[in-house]
Amino acid sequence: MPDAVIHVIDDDDAVRDSLAFLLLAAGMVVRTHPSALAFLDNLPQSDAGCIVTDIRMPGMTGLELMERLHAMDNVMPVVVITGHADVPLALQAMKAGAVDFIEKPFGDAVILDTLRNALRENGKHRDREAERNILAERLASLSPRELQVLERLVAGQPNKAIAHELGISPRTVEVYRANVMNKMRANSLSELVRMTMTAHSDA
Repeated sequence: MPDAVIHVIDDDDAVRDSLAFLLLAAGMVVRTHPSALAFLDNLPQSDAGCIVTDIRMPGMTGLELMERLHAMDNVMPVVVITGHADVPLALQAMKAGAVDFIEKPFGDAVILDTLRNALRENGKHRDREAERNILAERLASLSPRELQVLERLVAGQPNKAIAHELGISPRTVEVYRANVMNKMRANSLSELVRMTMTAHSDA
């Protein structure tokens, strides 16, 4: 993911700068923000990358930032940095969707491995989202009758049952079924079912 950016959010200048130096030295693209509010003021258009944020910050905590991002449907994975006394808050952040938390002080290898994993998860999410968009476009190309046949195929109904329910011949169902398979670019019924489920799944 060459366009992936790691956003470092911490009100401590020294922590922010040292993290940025480490990540840049590891070949990562980094943007730093002195507060959660500053990050939101310059919220990136792309969701490629991840966020590493302190849990306790003035103005808006890391947990409150996660809640705000969730409300905005921002899907960048969040890694929380916490002091030992704030582990309960970090666990709360995990329940709210953080991919991981790291206790201070942490080693270079720990933070690098954690953020690489977060970037991989972000990449997988973006791939799934791209696939959903493609499949949604294919579904949109189906005619109303083809959609009716698809719905019943996915429900496991045989051609004869579909024909009876829709008031058409089994041969006509076969024609619609072939059209659906062709437009969806599915090679089998099982693949068609998977495609339909993927297109209708949440991001």
